[in-house]
Order: sequence, then structure tokens, then C-alpha cells
Amino acid sequence: MDVSVIIPTYNEKDNIVDLVTQILALPLKIQVIVVDDNSPDGTGHLADRLAGQTERVSVIHRAGKLGLGTAYIAGFKRGLAQGADRLITMDADFSHNPSYIPHLVDLAHYYHITIGSRYIPQGGVVNWEIQRRFLSWAANAFARTALGLQAKDCTAGFRCYHREVLQHIDLDRIFSNGYSFLVEMIFKCQRLGYTVGEIPIIFSNRERGDSKISQREIYKAMYTVARLAASRLLRPSPHIQISSLPPAPSPSPDDSNRFVTPQP
Repeated sequence: MDVSVIIPTYNEKDNIVDLVTQILALPLKIQVIVVDDNSPDGTGHLADRLAGQTERVSVIHRAGKLGLGTAYIAGFKRGLAQGADRLITMDADFSHNPSYIPHLVDLAHYYHITIGSRYIPQGGVVNWEIQRRFLSWAANAFARTALGLQAKDCTAGFRCYHREVLQHIDLDRIFSNGYSFLVEMIFKCQRLGYTVGEIPIIFSNRERGDSKISQREIYKAMYTVARLAASRLLRPSPHIQISSLPPAPSPSPDDSNRFVTPQP
């Protein structure tokens, strides 16, 4: 099974080399696709250096800071063209520990989309102030209620998609960009009938570099939820033929931590 990991970057020179090195060391047949938005700190040059050292790394250079959603789409298209069976998205700042990747892929035997979730038992966040914790929780609760989403963490960017899911989504017609892209993607996937599973992760606030989340992104996400809620009421769900997957095994005391990775 071929796995592509898509990493959007903007000013991540302090993280990108260590992150890619750790991903390539995982026991998977894995490719890394770095999508750099012309980072002024030289992140793109570091990524090119990594690509020059191994064919398992490729870099997409974009003209400027064009947004998270379009970066994911560019990465999806590259990964699909390279023949990836599973496509993973993750942050570049170690908020998503790469040691979780094999567990996302493992769970993908039973679900079409798998998510590294902060909001299921054994999941959580560290180094967040109380205001950010409440804002994230409230945003998830609002999106789940308004859109009928099954995922507990529908704003998570740490995801694994089956190839067929992305082939059935018209990526060029996704309206949202930024972090609201994540909500629209999971909404469209669920509307098509694809199944979603979650593993618990501990989300660690970045230690190096600057956060990209702004108040404007929050407002955009609220608008996206309202727009999608309206479309849910006015448009029927499309019907497509999707692949069947084996049922997920019931957890037992012996494997309750099956998809949980100890943190360093």
C-alpha cells in the first residue's frame, strides 16, 4: 500500500527537516509531499534539499500564501498522480505527532476516512490556554450540530483518506479555503456515504514557529458551516457506488490502546 503524506508549509524552517525525517523512518511505504507557499524563511529550499536526497520527497512551490485548502488540493492531486492508495494530511509544526500515522493507516482498513481526534476518550490537547480550548470545543460542537457530522473532531487536519474518496470529490469545486476547508471536506465525504473513524491523539501546541490561526479564519469557518447547513436542507445527498469495507473489530480490554501511540 502506497501512502502519501501532504504537508502544507509557510515559514516552517525550524520544523520541516525533522518532521520529514521522522515520517520517512516509519515502517510504511510512504511518500512526502511538501506544499510550500513561497516561505520567506527558506522552508521551500530546505524541502528541495530533502527532495534531492531521496525520491520519496517531492515539493510543490506556489507563488505565495494561497491558503490551506488549496494547498491540500494541490497535494491531493500530486499524491493521486503518484498512485497513492492512502493520502494523509497533517500540520508541519509537530502538533500532529508523526508516530500516529501508522495507526491512522491501520484504522483505514475499516473506514474510508480516519481522523486523529482530540475529542474522543484518550484524546486531548496540551499547552493550550483555556480560551483556545473552549473556542475549539465550541466550533466542533457547532459544526457537528448544524451539519449532522458524525466525527467528534470535524476541524482536525490530521486525516487519512482512501484514494477513491478524493477521486469522487470534485476538488476544484470546494468553495472553502483556510481551516474551514476541513469542515467542508468532511461534510462532503459524509454526504457521499463514506465512513469516518477516529483514533485518539494528543495535540501538542507548536514549540517552534508562529501559529497561522487568526480571528478571520474563525469567522470564515462560521460562514462555511452556515452555508453548508443551508445546502444540506435544500439539496439531496448525491448517490454514488462506494467500496465496502470490513466492519471494525469491537474493542476489548486487551486492545483498548490499539490505536494509541505513547507520546515522547
